[in-house]
Amino acid sequence: MSPSTLKLVTIDVRPGATMESQSGLQNLRPRIYGAMSTPADGNRNVAAIVMHPTSNFMGHYLLQPLAERGIACLGLNSRYAGNDAMLLMEQVIQDLGAGVAWLREQGYRKVVLIGNSGGAALCSFYQAQAENLTATRFADGLPTHLMREDLPPVDAIMLSAAHAGRSRLIAQWLDPSVIDESDPLSTDPQWDLYSGVAAPFSAEFVASFRAAQLARRDRIEQWVLQRLRMLRVTPGSPQDQTFLVYRTHSDPRFLDLSLDANDRVAGSIWGDARTVNYAANAMGRFNTLRSWLSQWSSRSQADGPDNLAKTSVPVLLMTHTADGSTFPSTAKAWRDAARERLTEVAVQGGNHYLAGQPDLVRFTADTFRDWLGQQSLLNTH
Repeated sequence: MSPSTLKLVTIDVRPGATMESQSGLQNLRPRIYGAMSTPADGNRNVAAIVMHPTSNFMGHYLLQPLAERGIACLGLNSRYAGNDAMLLMEQVIQDLGAGVAWLREQGYRKVVLIGNSGGAALCSFYQAQAENLTATRFADGLPTHLMREDLPPVDAIMLSAAHAGRSRLIAQWLDPSVIDESDPLSTDPQWDLYSGVAAPFSAEFVASFRAAQLARRDRIEQWVLQRLRMLRVTPGSPQDQTFLVYRTHSDPRFLDLSLDANDRVAGSIWGDARTVNYAANAMGRFNTLRSWLSQWSSRSQADGPDNLAKTSVPVLLMTHTADGSTFPSTAKAWRDAARERLTEVAVQGGNHYLAGQPDLVRFTADTFRDWLGQQSLLNTH
């Protein structure tokens, strides 16, 4: 393998929502940051971007392995890195577009997106809008001011340990046993996976549990919509407000390995599932009315498979067989969306983060390089 170099990248982006950052400097001149790993020979045939709505991907495990294989890779952060309280998915694709445009300006002939984990739905949303811009309004109805030039299309997408999207995750992970939205300890024991019921779960229980999850999500969504309408018709009122959603990590598949079976171990990818469920900081915990609608609600425009189906580029799906947060049904959703454009490769025994699995990191990088070559994207002249 050839050596690679790593450098900091700083990219200016357009301002977004009022006070989306507590930093005055970031509000007045918003910037996003990335780490760029480049092949030692400096070739500019192809570059990849790996990005997540909120995770810091500047230290992503694929940066240097890809550069060693002749593929420049930019681990790019959105303006919401580490804090999704005010995150608007329509704003994040604008940030991703700034990264794509920057790579084009550097002379890279082909650009591909790596949708790892929660970045998968982001990449799919981005490319769908790059090919046909329809997200002219946010989920709450305000204009996005997105323009076609904000979203230069890419040449291919690689999905790895790919979540189907935040709106699908919340629908499948929201704890339906919560009976008081203002009290994280309030519980209806019939739906409490961590003390009220025990695995294995019957098909009837799972179906009722899923219905109860959707009922809670819909109650939250209706409250958000009502509150937003009230604010917007009241003179002098703010246009948004914050709120909390407790206990967002409850899925029968965490405890019952016979459901959507793969090679995973029981529990959460983040540790003890009950602890994560009650944690002070967890998925979807801190929100504004607008950010909830954009990310988590049934009105979100950022569903992964739905958007992938609207794209035309080739897709590689790396399915981690021991992933405790993406499952065979998740892979099927991606497969059904891309159909004949999709190449699927199993990462046998791969956990969600490939943590402690350096051989599988190398396997993933090798597979990506080989697939790019098969798509005639690796050696462009």
